[in-house]
Amino acid sequence: MSTNEVTRNLLAEHYKKYPELQLQDIFKYIYQSSFGCEHMVPSLDAVTDYIRKEYENAVFSSELYDKLDGEYTRVHFSVLQQGLSINTFAKLFYLSAKKEANGEKELENKLSAVRELISENILKVSLSDFENQAAQWKENGYPAVHHSDVFRKVYSPAYRVIADEFVFFMPLFVQLDKMLSCGCVVLAIDGKCGGGKSTLGKMLERVYDCTVLHMDDFFLRPEQRTPGRFAEVGGNVDRERFLSEVLIPLSQNKPIDYRRFDCSSFEIKESERIYPKKLTVIEGTYSMHPCLSAYYDLSVFIDISEEKQKNRIEKRNSPEMAVRFFNEWIPKENEYFREMNVKNRCSMAFDI
Repeated sequence: MSTNEVTRNLLAEHYKKYPELQLQDIFKYIYQSSFGCEHMVPSLDAVTDYIRKEYENAVFSSELYDKLDGEYTRVHFSVLQQGLSINTFAKLFYLSAKKEANGEKELENKLSAVRELISENILKVSLSDFENQAAQWKENGYPAVHHSDVFRKVYSPAYRVIADEFVFFMPLFVQLDKMLSCGCVVLAIDGKCGGGKSTLGKMLERVYDCTVLHMDDFFLRPEQRTPGRFAEVGGNVDRERFLSEVLIPLSQNKPIDYRRFDCSSFEIKESERIYPKKLTVIEGTYSMHPCLSAYYDLSVFIDISEEKQKNRIEKRNSPEMAVRFFNEWIPKENEYFREMNVKNRCSMAFDI
């Protein structure tokens, strides 16, 4: 499907959902689709305070999301009623703000799609009004647009524009906030290589300022690299050391003396003392091995198609290293996922 077709379909669906919208609201939709929320994010504290005040008087919609035409989504305040905290909602909004270098070009492309839909009588708006207002908008430098009075009266909009990269994991944020309101949480992220486990770990670190620990820091020591160990399902990591040095102290709310395995020297580095935070994330394949999984409060499986996995691995590795992934590591991972029913044992799963 072409970019223009995507724009047309999304705008047509948006009009069906909100038939009382005015031309001004169409302009707002394509502005947010092109520029996101960059124009209204002064600081995290200011954003949080404003959302908290707005929440007190909000009229909650039955809608949770309105997909914009681009990399953003309108997330309605109703998601707060599901369990997402105001602090997390504000943080996601704040982190979504960025300068869109091609925003104006994207906006003008979307204006062309609007013009087509009006000409075809799909959007029931005056074409002459559109041309006049679009020309004036351009002359003014395409400033941010407010909702029309009609739209506000009929639909009582209460939402924030949030980047799709965060919206994709919104069920996880909701569940985490519910659990964090009751105490500390240890989360495991398992799944296929190339799926984005590390990326999700970094995202959670940005949103929650949590501790993120990596299974890749616990490769097998030289003395463990025996034919018998490699023949074990899920035997590719030093799960014994990870259990004794990380999960058991963590379960007792004690500091962790974290020792990373250095793949270049095949030695374990000096320990780094890590004090547990309210949220601790364990990221990496084999984190949901049965001898470890009982120590987690929540677990996530990241799945990815074989084609997309292959493309990502070839893109980020040398040809020689990619061959090792395909011939050695991925078959062992897949055996572990299959034999230990990892995906079904996780609390939730995301297909990338």
